[in-house]
Amino acid sequence: MAKRDYYEVLGVSKGSSIDEIKKAYRKLAVANHPDKNPGDKAAEERFKEASEAYEVLSDEQKRQAYDQFGFAGVDANGAQNYSNVYRDFSDLFGGGGFSDIFESFFGGGMRSSRGGQQRGPAVGANLRYDVDIDFRDAVFGTKVEIAYTHQIHCSTCSGSGVQSGSGRKVCSTCNGVGQVRRNSGFFSIASTCPTCGGEGYLIENPCNDCHGTGLKRKQQKLKVTIPAGVDTGNRISISGQGDAGPNGGPAGDLYVYVNVRPHKYFERSGNDLYCQIPISITQAALGAEIEVMTIDDVKVKVAIPAGTQNGKMLRLRNKGVPHLRSSFDQRGDMYIKIIVDVPKKLNREAKNLLKQLSDAIGENSSPEPVPFSE
Repeated sequence: MAKRDYYEVLGVSKGSSIDEIKKAYRKLAVANHPDKNPGDKAAEERFKEASEAYEVLSDEQKRQAYDQFGFAGVDANGAQNYSNVYRDFSDLFGGGGFSDIFESFFGGGMRSSRGGQQRGPAVGANLRYDVDIDFRDAVFGTKVEIAYTHQIHCSTCSGSGVQSGSGRKVCSTCNGVGQVRRNSGFFSIASTCPTCGGEGYLIENPCNDCHGTGLKRKQQKLKVTIPAGVDTGNRISISGQGDAGPNGGPAGDLYVYVNVRPHKYFERSGNDLYCQIPISITQAALGAEIEVMTIDDVKVKVAIPAGTQNGKMLRLRNKGVPHLRSSFDQRGDMYIKIIVDVPKKLNREAKNLLKQLSDAIGENSSPEPVPFSE
């Protein structure tokens, strides 16, 4: 099973602060801890997944490597090593032109027999699109159509940037290497060739349609499936729908970031929903059965125990938000906060009845303070 994006796992955005990341992890860890969910394999997996995500995103260096290289960047045998070297040399040389320095020391490309550098087509840029959806659509999932502009390969030159019948010539400044070198003490420092921009060649007759870039801008429309259970900060990755790469290179990805509009009556915490329901003082004192509307637009009967106090929380199991990328059998709970509605205006008959009730129960006119609830 493919690993989920670490930001998606914790339900935070890429720009979240460390405090926001800690808060999100703490909530997930408490809800899914194995001690709290004995025998629940799904909860155990969610706990492990959240812990792995937090280990990376709470560490500044690991997070930087992950943001740049994805999962490969935090593999102990992979690009994490590259990331560490990047920081070490970046500090040594003041952060200037490091990519060229790194390539100089660690073989940044295979050399051909003529001394030029064999470059594979570069991958295009990833793109971001932000979409706002309604609260209920986030709970149950939806489809949205988005329109955005991205770069595609020029159809006239097939992405080469060259006019038909024309070609490219080797750059005379760097002799096709794409880099120029200078000696600095013990080091031989390479930097990008200023003439060809690191390409190693020059276009003799640029394509008239794309002016030699090999790329053109196009407006694209896509229908995006938003899965049930998403929350603000979650993202949907759409492969190959970013900008096309230069020199015929593959396209990057499109990331659709979700923002959920607030609901008039419901609030969300993780997969649980919260609402407030008012009841009368007689319903609170005597107990009652009321009907409450859930997020599914279904009325359910809820028993109000006699003697219910203002602020009491009642729980409806499995009436919350579905777990992301799971069936609707796995849902959070719905919590109802009881608000005892004390009437502001009473007629004479109501006042007399309440006075009789006060006398009957022997209300205390000198109450003692009580401690705050734990």
